[in-house]
Amino acid sequence: MDRLARNPDDLRRLVLGLTERGVVVEFVKEHLTFTSEENAMSKLLLSVMGAFAEFERALIKERQREGIAIAKKKGVYKGRKPSLTPERVQELRKRVKSGEKRAALAREFGISRETLYQYARAGA
Repeated sequence: MDRLARNPDDLRRLVLGLTERGVVVEFVKEHLTFTSEENAMSKLLLSVMGAFAEFERALIKERQREGIAIAKKKGVYKGRKPSLTPERVQELRKRVKSGEKRAALAREFGISRETLYQYARAGA
């Protein structure tokens, strides 16, 4: 359930939208089935299970952040390696300043345009 929707409200909207179109929604792990027949018990179960799924996901993210913080203190977690070497970054910044098209430069350097913009901003 936690991978289907961002929060319980989103989950309810999604399941309701599907069941209104005649789709039967079944959550195998939770052994829950939702059809176009609306009843109070199914609404309650969907809300409760959605809330538990959101809570479980929040716990996972919290433990992940704690693990990353511990790894950073140990020097194990250094993040992603830079896409370009410092020499290539200088070349990229020089060519951006000279007015070359950014999309073409991004393709040539093998990076996304957003990465190109980040490199350009860092040099400004």
